[in-house]
Amino acid sequence: MQPVVRPRRSILYMPGSNARALEKGRVLPADGLIFDLEDAVTPLEKVEARNRVVQVLEQGGYGHREIIVRVNGLSTEWGADDVMAIARTDAHAILIPKVETAGMVQATDQLMTAANASEGMAIWSMMETPLGMLHAEEIAQSSRRMQCFVMGTSDLAKDMHCAHTRERLPMITSLGLCMLAARGYGLSIVDGVHLNLADDQGFAYACEQGRDMGFDGKTLIHPKTIEKANEVFAPDEEEVSWSRRIIEAFDAAAVEGKGVVVVDGRLVENLHVEAARQRMALVQAIQRSK
Repeated sequence: MQPVVRPRRSILYMPGSNARALEKGRVLPADGLIFDLEDAVTPLEKVEARNRVVQVLEQGGYGHREIIVRVNGLSTEWGADDVMAIARTDAHAILIPKVETAGMVQATDQLMTAANASEGMAIWSMMETPLGMLHAEEIAQSSRRMQCFVMGTSDLAKDMHCAHTRERLPMITSLGLCMLAARGYGLSIVDGVHLNLADDQGFAYACEQGRDMGFDGKTLIHPKTIEKANEVFAPDEEEVSWSRRIIEAFDAAAVEGKGVVVVDGRLVENLHVEAARQRMALVQAIQRSK
């Protein structure tokens, strides 16, 4: 798929069975909303939740927000029907749970095609099992619709029998494997959730750590965390100012046939300018979404 520059700083999970939450999503300042038909919905509510999500998508009104629907796995009795139903809507993406092989993605893609999903509808992949980590590269290149990895760090910690510590050292290798695969194949990647809603300091640290590792944003479980995620994963004023200055200086030097330039005593090469242009494209996308 053609890369689209759009902010994914804050991606909020919303239970597909909760009508009030789905309605509230229309006014929340999140960059994206994941309407969840999987973990957040009991077996008895699965079909009703699917119908409700299809209905609210038909109604629209979500503005700039990216709408992703997490379906049930194809190995369940609801998965195929979920994919076929959502593929016929205007959702931006279908999120597949517990992806471990390229074949799981390709099977979903085939169902989407059979349901006449739009060319622009993407596939997002939940990366949340040890096998998913080991097969991250094949998953990243599995389909032309593949667009984003979503880290499922809670399930990953459970399956790895490891502690979910503040620094997340037990899962750093897993996060790194997915980061490498995502960036190697031009995908976005968003970090896992922070479960302790009473721990504002810990949440801020988790956002900062994720940003420093290279994540585009963070998945969230409560609207009160949107503002902090948006703040941390957006370029700050200093970064924006520096980016503008080096782009201007480099462009001016290029006119004179120079490939490098010194700004404030710092050597600036094309790689720095490329990163600055990407940063400014994100800033412009954030501004457009307001």
